[in-house]
Amino acid sequence: MTDTTSQPIPKKEAKGLFQQLELDARLLGMIGAFVILCIGFNIFTDGRFLTPRNIFNLSIQTVSVAIMASGMVFVIVNRHIDLSVGALLATCSAVMAMIQTEWLPGTLGFGLDHPMTWAITIVAGLAVGTLIGAFQGWMVGYLAIPAFIVTLGGFLVWRNVAWYLTSGQTKGPLDSTFLIFGGTNGTLGTTWSWIIGLIAAAAAVWTLWSSRRAKAAHGFGVKPVWAEATISGIITAAILGFVWILNSYNIPTRRLERMFEARGEVMPEGLTVGYGLPISVLILIAVAIVMTMVAKRTRLGRYIYATGGNPDAAELSGINTRFLTVKIFALMGFLCALSAVVASARLANHSNDIGTLDELRVIAAAVIGGTALAGGAGTIYGAILGALIMQALQSGMAMVGVDAPFQNIVVGTVLVLAVFIDIVYRKRVGAK
Repeated sequence: MTDTTSQPIPKKEAKGLFQQLELDARLLGMIGAFVILCIGFNIFTDGRFLTPRNIFNLSIQTVSVAIMASGMVFVIVNRHIDLSVGALLATCSAVMAMIQTEWLPGTLGFGLDHPMTWAITIVAGLAVGTLIGAFQGWMVGYLAIPAFIVTLGGFLVWRNVAWYLTSGQTKGPLDSTFLIFGGTNGTLGTTWSWIIGLIAAAAAVWTLWSSRRAKAAHGFGVKPVWAEATISGIITAAILGFVWILNSYNIPTRRLERMFEARGEVMPEGLTVGYGLPISVLILIAVAIVMTMVAKRTRLGRYIYATGGNPDAAELSGINTRFLTVKIFALMGFLCALSAVVASARLANHSNDIGTLDELRVIAAAVIGGTALAGGAGTIYGAILGALIMQALQSGMAMVGVDAPFQNIVVGTVLVLAVFIDIVYRKRVGAK
C-alpha cells in the first residue's frame, strides 16, 4: 500500500490579471494598434483627427467595407476568395440608380421621393446582388472552377456591366428616403441616440451575465465576479462614449437653417443640434450581430467553420459542401448589395468609380482582423475592427498630407505584416 500522506498537495497556478479577465490577446492587440494609430495621427494633425466631426466621418466611411468584410470572413474561412466584391457593389449601385432615375419613372411613373421608390430600389438591388453571388458560388461549387478565377472574371465583368448600365454616366440625384441610409442625410439625433445607446449597453451587459449564468449552470468555469463587472463597465463606457462623441458633432448652422426653411419655419437664434448615430452605422451593427449569431449559433455557421477546417472530413460527415459554397457566395452578394445602398446613399449618386479597390480593402480588413487564409478561423468583430483600422490609416494619412500612391504602399505593407504576425501568433498558440 502506497503512503500518500507525505505527497505535496499541488498548488493552483496563480492567474494574472488578463488571464482572470480571459481577454482575447489578438483582440487586445488590434485595439491597442488602433488606439496607437489614432493617438499618433491626432498628434500629427494638431488634434484634428480625434474630433467628433472626424470620428463621425470615419464611422460612416468604414461602414460599406466593414459590411462586406463580415461576409468575406465566411468566404475565406471556407478556403475561398472573392475578388469581385467592389465590382459587384458597382453593378448593384448602377441597377439601383437606374431604377430610381429612369426605369421606375419610365414604366410605373414613380418619380423620385415616391413612397415606393426607395423600397423597390433596395429590394431589387439586394435581389440582384444575391443572384449574382449565388451564380458565382454555383460555378465554384458545382463546376469546380477555382474561386480565384471565377471572381477575377467577375471583377472584370461586373465593373463593366455597371458602366454599360449607366452608359458611363454619373446617375443622380437619388431618392431622398434612399439617402438616409448613407450617413449625414440619415441620423437619429441626440435623444434617440442616447436611448439606443442605453438599450445597447443594457443588452450587452445582460448577454454577458446571462452567458455567465448558463456556464455556471452547466458546471463550466466562470470568471470572478469582479472580472465580469470590469468587462461590463468597459463595454458600457465604450458604447456610451461612442454615442457621446457622435452627439457632440453639431449640424452646421447654414444646413440647419435650410432644414428649417424647408419646413417653412425660422430657426431659433443660437440653436445647436447634434447629428447623433448615423443609420448606416446601425445597419453595420445589425449586420455584425446577425453574422455573429450565424457563425456561432446556427447549423450554417458550424458547417462553414467545419468545412474550412477540413473539407474532406466535412464532406464525409454528410455536409453538402457544394451547396454550402453557393450559400456563402449568395450571402456575400447580398452584403455587397447592402454595401452598395450605403455607399451610393453616402455619395448621393452613382459614379463609375464607386467601389474601386474595395475588393482589396475588404480582403485586407478580414485578414488584418485575424481571418486565416488557410481557412477554418476568423471572427466577424475582428473583420469589422480590421476595416476600421484600414479606414483610420487611410484617413489619417490623407489628413497628414500623404499622397495616394504612398498610402497604397503603406496599406500593402500593413497587410503583409498582418499576415506575418498572424502566422507567428498561430504557431506560438499551436506550440503551447
